[in-house]
Amino acid sequence: MARILVIDDKPSLRAMVEKLLQPAHDVASAPDGRTALDLVANHEFDLVVSDVRLPDVDGFAVLERCRERAPDTEVILMTAYASVEAAVQAVKAGAYDYLAKPFEPDDLLLKVDRALERRALRLRARAAEAALRERGGLDELLGSSTAIRQVRTLIERVADLDVTVLVTGESGTGKEVAARAIHRASRRRELPFVAVNCGAIPEQLLESELFGHVKGAFTGAAAAREGLFEMAGGGTLFLDEIGDMPLDLQVKLNRAIEERAFRRVGEGRQRPFAARLVTATHRDLPRAVAEGRFREDLYFRLNVYPIALPPLRDRGEDVLLLARHFLERAAARFGRKIGGFTPEALAALTGYAWPGNIRELAHAVERAVILAEEPDIRLQDLPDAVVARPAARRPSAEGEPAFADMSYREAMDHARERATRDYLEALLRRHAGNVTRAAEQAGVERESLHRLLRRHGLDASTFRA
Repeated sequence: MARILVIDDKPSLRAMVEKLLQPAHDVASAPDGRTALDLVANHEFDLVVSDVRLPDVDGFAVLERCRERAPDTEVILMTAYASVEAAVQAVKAGAYDYLAKPFEPDDLLLKVDRALERRALRLRARAAEAALRERGGLDELLGSSTAIRQVRTLIERVADLDVTVLVTGESGTGKEVAARAIHRASRRRELPFVAVNCGAIPEQLLESELFGHVKGAFTGAAAAREGLFEMAGGGTLFLDEIGDMPLDLQVKLNRAIEERAFRRVGEGRQRPFAARLVTATHRDLPRAVAEGRFREDLYFRLNVYPIALPPLRDRGEDVLLLARHFLERAAARFGRKIGGFTPEALAALTGYAWPGNIRELAHAVERAVILAEEPDIRLQDLPDAVVARPAARRPSAEGEPAFADMSYREAMDHARERATRDYLEALLRRHAGNVTRAAEQAGVERESLHRLLRRHGLDASTFRA
């Protein structure tokens, strides 16, 4: 049950809003701005619904106080003087949205639900990040899905064991993140973590990069140089894209793992190898072994403890958490004040398949932060590959007006409604019409989801297998 403060100088409107929101929420009210400021100073509210024009302190002052004292409190401003300018001013000042008087009860309920959903999402994301940070090396493996929880469990179990780990998964799933998590969760965390992409270094240089060389070992070797095996010391050596390593070097790597020793290029004596070895690949190594492109003996030495990272399309419930994490990181990097995502942008993020996985999501959010002109990331800030305009995704129904024939506000409301319906349909399809599971993924109360389904004329039973 959310705690909501309603502020308006007209008793009839306050009573109407209170009646709409109760008993689903705990509702308090105030007849003027000063009373509201006292309530905000002494009580915690999840949402404030305030008129802009009040007899003493206006709604923007209430909004500013909420931003100062309780930045997680969402604010919806009501105004009888509706205009695009008023809406832009309200949103730029930090409000979640605005309502133009007179408004339909369903419009109020929908905006209240969305505002509370955004607040809940932000709080869950923050709590999840804090909980993961407390777990040491697992802070970057964000997510609450079953798939990523299983990965974290595997990492926790192997972190302090001196065994070789093979991390597999599609490109962009976070294989190096997993390797670093293993290192930071282990007893070696204070020692070096050394990483190399075996597919990014020319074949003729990779052996020297890994093992080092002595002076004069080959043309251009003007001085002796230590390789990554030595640089890693007793820490962790991460060999990424191990499946791209040439066969002749696979033989030398296999021997180094077996003997726990290696030779610099051009050197006769062996040097000890003390680092913990973690390798990764996006390739199908058993298939590569069958085709003669990867040595079977090396594969078995590497595959002592396999960890398979799931693609992002199998982690649907983690997309918004990851997106929020990348937003905060990019906003801090570029000095932008971006509060979150509009409902339409959230629907687009969750409805996309993310073939480039986490890397693609991170780049999409970073780009959106750079382009954003409003306090929240909108549909138009996202890459074209992530979301098509709602009007272009499916043909208009007969008699439905085109975007160009609408006012700005009508077009935005229309786009929001279409994007919300698309999201709800995708959500129900994923969970085969199970409203309870769909509500859990969406992060809303079951009753709120039922209300949204009724509003958009959707019957969950039609999505059941």
